[in-house]
Amino acid sequence: MALREHGLHFFRSAVGTVLPGPMLKRALVLDTTTGCPRLVLRDRSFELRRNLYLVGFGKAVLGMAAAAEDILGDHLVQGIISVPHGIQETLQHRGMREMLLKPQSRILAMEGAKHNLPDRDALKAAYAIRDLAEGLTAEDFLLVLISVTLEEKATITRLLASKGATIQELNTLRKGLSLLKGGGLARSAYPAQVLSLILSDVIGDPLDIIASGPTVANSHSIQDCFQILAKHNLLNDLPESVQTVLSGSVTEHGIPQDFPHVCSVVIGSNRLALEEAKRQAESLGYLSVLLSDAVCGEVSTVAQLYSLLIQLLCLSAIRVARNDSLKEKVWGALSNLAEELAIPRLDLTDVLKTLQESHGDMPICLLAGGETTVHLQGKGKGGRNQELALRVALELHKAKSTAEGSFLERYEVAFLSGGTDGQDGPTEAAGAFCSQALVEEAEQEGFVVEDFLSNNDSYTFFSQFQSGRHLLMTGLTGTNVMDIHTVLIRAKGN
Repeated sequence: MALREHGLHFFRSAVGTVLPGPMLKRALVLDTTTGCPRLVLRDRSFELRRNLYLVGFGKAVLGMAAAAEDILGDHLVQGIISVPHGIQETLQHRGMREMLLKPQSRILAMEGAKHNLPDRDALKAAYAIRDLAEGLTAEDFLLVLISVTLEEKATITRLLASKGATIQELNTLRKGLSLLKGGGLARSAYPAQVLSLILSDVIGDPLDIIASGPTVANSHSIQDCFQILAKHNLLNDLPESVQTVLSGSVTEHGIPQDFPHVCSVVIGSNRLALEEAKRQAESLGYLSVLLSDAVCGEVSTVAQLYSLLIQLLCLSAIRVARNDSLKEKVWGALSNLAEELAIPRLDLTDVLKTLQESHGDMPICLLAGGETTVHLQGKGKGGRNQELALRVALELHKAKSTAEGSFLERYEVAFLSGGTDGQDGPTEAAGAFCSQALVEEAEQEGFVVEDFLSNNDSYTFFSQFQSGRHLLMTGLTGTNVMDIHTVLIRAKGN
């Protein structure tokens, strides 16, 4: 089987393990074998007395809510979820009925945030969720489903960004301006017991950052918000609505700030997806290594990292004395780049040791995840995954074109980068594949890869080159745990 087919299989397996339905049904069990029904989550259980309510936010929460209602049955009294504008119609159109609520559902799905920006509909949903939470008593149980990344508070975000505010400062203001974020939902629901189940789309799975932490105590105060605004000379430029919200935000007395009534658990993440891909690779005979689930940095730099890592592994497998100086050169460049990127949990020394101790004829699968960034210079169409794949292809082509790079000809190499939500940037592709022969083949057909990259036009390239066969097309998946990168290497003839 071709490497790209293996790569596609690993990617689909990774996404499949964090789809809302299977993921939630693995995490939650309704136990009716005892006198009082219990909701069981790992080593914890919660008694149910037809006192269960549900709220949720985000891209994948519709599928999570549908699965939750199947599990909970008549124990669910009422639910409200806030979902992206148009998501129900999109899922219906794609035939993904398992991610839709049933016609007689007790859960109300409220759509809003058109174009991923807060709007009146999103605010209406937030008020409805807050009202439900505030009506709960100590006898009630609230199940919270979260599957969103950081949303934009349009005006204030643009103002702060124009002043060079850091992402931490932006997040602090977002939480301060929200009805429910920064622990707002937990405060509203007090004293009801709250169980928050989280699908993480944030590097490191920080609970106070995912969806800006609606059920996690806010580590920042309103005073912090005013200090940030003063630092960037924005106190006099705020919209009246922003001034009103901040001035009226006070901590409610009588609510313990460590939120003992809340249990928050990450049930789906990039690492869980990668671990499933690793299992699949090992079952097909690959020596599989999980590099990191926190890959970040500018795509051009990350592409260099992957290219150097591929070169080093190929050189290490050949094990010929005359390659030692070249190997040291590549290792030095790789180490410097890794230090510059400072990717959490990436230990290259340990990776190399693991691979060197293996049987030399085993194919290699390297897996990583995270979220890279693209420095926009052009006006083309693309996404970070497609651009990363194209840049890896270019880096490998440059290495192979040198006098000392001929060793790469001994190996087949495939690289895949894809978004687990099935959408990479403003395109219908999830990402793209590349091989070390891609740039050479493109040149033979008159494509100049550098021109496409300088215009950030990776989607146009992949669409036109070889009839789009290198595009990763999955369609909308209904989940989102950032991106997955896969490197596959095997000696030619194996």
